[in-house]
Amino acid sequence: MNIRKGDLVIIKKGKDKGKTGKIIKVFPKDNRLTIEALNLVKKIKRAKKQGEKGEIILVPRPINRANAMLICPHCKKPTKIASRIEGKKKVRICKKCGSVIS
Repeated sequence: MNIRKGDLVIIKKGKDKGKTGKIIKVFPKDNRLTIEALNLVKKIKRAKKQGEKGEIILVPRPINRANAMLICPHCKKPTKIASRIEGKKKVRICKKCGSVIS
């Protein structure tokens, strides 16, 4: 998977289409990723102790990798990623502007 934790992505499909966010967790085996403050689902949190109140909280859920596209930090456009070996390291490269994505 060529997207990493901390990358900025834009959502291509679904209820949050067109919104951008930072990746907080990646699940490479399932080909899914969780994006900060996007694809929120209501979850009921029960009271654990006497006198404590239960509440409804919003939790971000994972989306499919195919529904998100990386935003290049240099040209600020959604882009595909190429990879190239420079020296002894494999680096990610923006297909639109050609710059190295760290």
